[in-house]
Amino acid sequence: MLHKLEGIVLKTRDYGESNKIVTLMTKEAGKIGVMARGAKKPRSRLAAISQTFMHGIFIVQRTSGLGTLQQGELINSMRHIQTDIVRAAYASYIVELVDRLMEEGSPQPFAFEVLKQALYAIDEEYDPEAIALFVDWKLLPYAGVRPVLHQCASCGAVEGEFAFSFSQGGFLCHRCFHVDQYIIRLNPTQVKLIRMFANVPIEKIGKLELKRETKRFIKMIVTTIYEEQTGMRLKSRSFIDQLEKSESLLSLQKNDEHEKGVES
Repeated sequence: MLHKLEGIVLKTRDYGESNKIVTLMTKEAGKIGVMARGAKKPRSRLAAISQTFMHGIFIVQRTSGLGTLQQGELINSMRHIQTDIVRAAYASYIVELVDRLMEEGSPQPFAFEVLKQALYAIDEEYDPEAIALFVDWKLLPYAGVRPVLHQCASCGAVEGEFAFSFSQGGFLCHRCFHVDQYIIRLNPTQVKLIRMFANVPIEKIGKLELKRETKRFIKMIVTTIYEEQTGMRLKSRSFIDQLEKSESLLSLQKNDEHEKGVES
């Protein structure tokens, strides 16, 4: 039976001389794997649609095992992601996270919408680091983690100074700081941003301009949750870390050159 599915390509791998196995995150059927026969051939009608990040309509012949991709109609090729290494790095992180968290064959319309909104935002040249934070916080429940962010995880208070507690699974108010000696204190802006990342749809947010230190601080918290509480360590995260180190090194070099120019 043929099925018409809206989907996004999460990953591909070669199979034989000319075929690909394509993993799709679809709106109607969740994550599925399909065989794209002949997709490795440049002139194949499946060559373009079976590339990572592609958003399209896929005609799939589904069986009890691996389905077969019959044809596809491209909706968005994510051109800016494809041509920018930084945007591609964060987009790769997002699709890898979705791939790791989703079980095959179980419809997850919310996760699909988060994925689609995130890739579109990055392709439209929104801050990719901030967009990745939206995805991180929104998909935590799929990893079995539901941090308490709307109130104090200990006493339920909704007002006061807050900190994040890994042991208590969310925010602690200042009255309960004694519960965890390893709390991470938060200022009101950081509390507001974490709640926004977790609860506000990406499409409802304008182009955020956040300080790099703020993004890194919040990323440290959510990355620690994934790595320490779920055991998830993503290859794409390592590549992003390498890019950030390279950017920092280049920035230092430029500053040194500028200072030397001023001195001369």
